[in-house]
Formats: sequence, C-alpha cells, structure tokens
Amino acid sequence: MQPMQFQFATAAQIIFGSGKLSGLADLAAPLGKKALLISGSGGAQPERITRLLDDKKLSWIIFKVSGEPTIELILEGVQFAKTQGCDYVIAFGGGSVLDSGKAIAALLTNPGDLLDYLEIVGKNLPLINRSAPMIAIPTTAGTGTEVTRNAVLAVTEKKVKVSLRSAFLLPTIALVDPELTLSMPPAITASSGMDALTQLIEPYVSQRANPMTDLFAREGIQCAGRSLQEAFLYGDRRAAREDMAWASLLGGLCLANAGLGAVHGFAGPLGGMFDAPHGAVCARLLPVACEMNVKALRKREPQNPAMQRYLDVAHILTGDESATIEDGIEWLDTIRAELQIPPLASYGITTKDIPQIVEKSKNSSSMKGNPILLTEKEMSEILLQAL
Repeated sequence: MQPMQFQFATAAQIIFGSGKLSGLADLAAPLGKKALLISGSGGAQPERITRLLDDKKLSWIIFKVSGEPTIELILEGVQFAKTQGCDYVIAFGGGSVLDSGKAIAALLTNPGDLLDYLEIVGKNLPLINRSAPMIAIPTTAGTGTEVTRNAVLAVTEKKVKVSLRSAFLLPTIALVDPELTLSMPPAITASSGMDALTQLIEPYVSQRANPMTDLFAREGIQCAGRSLQEAFLYGDRRAAREDMAWASLLGGLCLANAGLGAVHGFAGPLGGMFDAPHGAVCARLLPVACEMNVKALRKREPQNPAMQRYLDVAHILTGDESATIEDGIEWLDTIRAELQIPPLASYGITTKDIPQIVEKSKNSSSMKGNPILLTEKEMSEILLQAL
C-alpha cells in the first residue's frame, strides 16, 4: 500500500449558512479602508451589501460587471480601484462577478501587465505578491469560484477564454449564504446546478483525485443528486437551495485541488468562440463525455481506477447499489432533459466548427485531468452528440 500524500488549498476562511450575510461588515472592517464592491448589472442587488456596510460606516464604491469578464474589463476595474483608493475587494454575484473580483484583487498588488500572468495567450508568469484582501459572496449555486485558485477571463480578439491561476487568487473569505440563491430563476438554477454536479464528478474521476477531494465529491454528488431537480421546480424550498449551495462549494474545493476533465476542457474554448453560457455548455456535455470516457476506458484501460469511480457515481446518483455505470449516465441524461438544457446547436455551433473546437480543447489544462487521453475522433464524437 502506497503512503497517502496530497496537498490541499482553499480560501483562508469559509463561512457557510443561511443568514450569514448579516455579519459581512464585521468581516470586512479589518480588511482595509475602502472596499471596491463588485456586482453584476442585473440579478442580485448590491443594496443588501451597501446597507450592511453603511450601518458600520464602512467606505465603499461600486464597480459593475456586465457579462463574463474580459481582459479590458479587468484592467478598467484595476484602474478604477486605484483611482478611488480601494485597498480590498468585495465581490457579490455569480461566477463572472467573483472571477472579476479575484483578477482585480490580484492586479492591485502585482506589477506589470495582465497578459504577463495569463496562460495560453500570455507569458504565464507566476504572481509574485498575495492579492489584495477579498470577500467572495456567491449568489448562484454552481461555479464554486469562491474557493478556487483561478479566474476565467475572455480574450475577445482571440475568441478564447483563459485562466489567471495562482494560489494567491484564493479569496480571504468565502461567505456562502444559501438564502442569496432563493431568487435564482429556474434556467440559471438548472445550468449552474449542472455545472456544480460536473465539478464534483470530474474531480472524482480525475487523474489528480486525492482522499480529501474524494470525500467532498461524494458528499456533493449526493446533495446535488437529491436536490437539483427540486431546486429547479420549487425555487423557494430552502433545504434544496442549501443542498445546492453546499454542493457548489464542495465542487469548488474539489476542482481547485483535483482538477477537472473533458467537459471543462471543451467549455473554455466553446465559451470563447460562441455566446454560450458556461453552465449550460457543461450540462449538455456531461452525460456524453462520461459515456465516451467509459467507452475509451473499457477499450484501452479497463483496469483504470476511474471505472470503479464511475460506478460509485452511478450508485450515489440513483440511490441504488445495484446500479450500473450505464444507469448513472442515463440518470445524468434524464435530468439534463428534465432541466430543459438546450443542445449546443442552439448557440450557433455546427458540425463545421467541431475540428476547430477539438484543436483548441485538446491541450487545455482541464483536458489533461481527464481519466484517459481521448483521441480527436472521440472528442469530435462527444461534440457531435451534444449538438
């Protein structure tokens, strides 16, 4: 038996629970003199945050994020924060808002150009200084961005999404209040929830899985399996919302420490090339990518430990210890349909685009975590089935 060895990193502090947002001001007060409050242009309203800060006479200024973050947006945010004298960040919103906050916090303390630190399109240099203090407050249950060490940014001119990666990007405080997700509309509940489920399954079967992420993944898969459909159909059910917020947080912890797989390997390039929401893309790809991975494993690596892990997933999702891997894949495809996840073709993706998507995806960091190296033909087949 090999000795157990692994590393694990996360936010300096995680606070989870309904109503925990009420303690925000006490958490923020020691972090700095003026907060850059980053929020989305719609959906979650920052007034809940500003009232709490005002009650404690804390200084703040808002910076709005519209859509997914681009390099230009991050540079604008950094300049705005410096001009306004902000020395810490509070990000309140979905994954795009939190990614923006993490990137801006990093650039507030690190010299040089953003491209110096970006993978693929930049120099991929390491950040040298810890980011400015940051509180990450998710209002959706899906990305787990509040506990991950990367920020996904769109490079508009190259039609690609890339990551800024560093342990320094881990927020100072991850404040997860499930009550903030009660107002999520069904479509976002569906896509973000399936994203959370993807970020639990992919790390569990990843080549980089470790005993700690395994624990989190199994717990998260169970929570999402029993509550995702309920949260979609009955958004005001607090127990289901709490389950999904917990699953999302666990997914973030897993992906940050065990990596992802083919679904996210495709999702980055697809999001850069098309106006396709990340969560919905992951939701559509998950069942077919799992099916193709299993086929490839059976053909080339039948003794790979991932085969047992796919069986574990099937048992957890179905609640049936006699379930087969195929039963688990069928469960995933059934819930995808019940959640009304659209096909990739609805975003303008066609068979003609498949070779370019495969080319952009095959060397992505997420694809390298997949339990088996897929051939270009297998990758193409996944996309074709998801159209």
